[in-house]
Amino acid sequence: MNPPSEPRNPDAPSPQSEGRRYEEFVRLYSQHEPALRAFVRSLTFHWQDTDEVMQETSLLLWRKFDQFEPGTSFLRWGCVVARFEALKFRRQKARDRHVFDEDLLDLLAEEAIDESAQLELERRALDCCMEKLGERERRWVTSAYAGNTTIKELAEQTGRSATSLYKVLNRIRINLLECVERSLKEERAL
Repeated sequence: MNPPSEPRNPDAPSPQSEGRRYEEFVRLYSQHEPALRAFVRSLTFHWQDTDEVMQETSLLLWRKFDQFEPGTSFLRWGCVVARFEALKFRRQKARDRHVFDEDLLDLLAEEAIDESAQLELERRALDCCMEKLGERERRWVTSAYAGNTTIKELAEQTGRSATSLYKVLNRIRINLLECVERSLKEERAL
């Protein structure tokens, strides 16, 4: 005999909507985590402190996700939450002589929020510019700068000399920089 099931609360979210809510949070958090981590890093002294504040921030963001307004900037919202978590962390570590003054921390937080937004624009522009590269060039850039492959190893794989590959990669970097600058200029013009 099965135990009687409890009556369902009509105000409780359905398991399907709760799953969609979780997926939306994970998508937004994953997209903005690097910028959010850079923001927190600007407010903390040690990498370990950054990790601790990020852990608390991510938990708090999930707990408060129902307060996030869709269509607004998740990064800006996350930076506000992270700023308060960094302040709380700072107060807990107040005896440490390497802790910033609260006014300085507020100033750094404001500047970092603005910088995070700019870095996010630059990252998106770079992603678009990377898509414009040919498959081979995109693979070279990714292998050279995001992988564990050395330029010498990559040169051997491509049948080029290391010097030749450095020159090619330098031209690609210059083209990417010009493309990003054009994209940002066009975005500002809108």
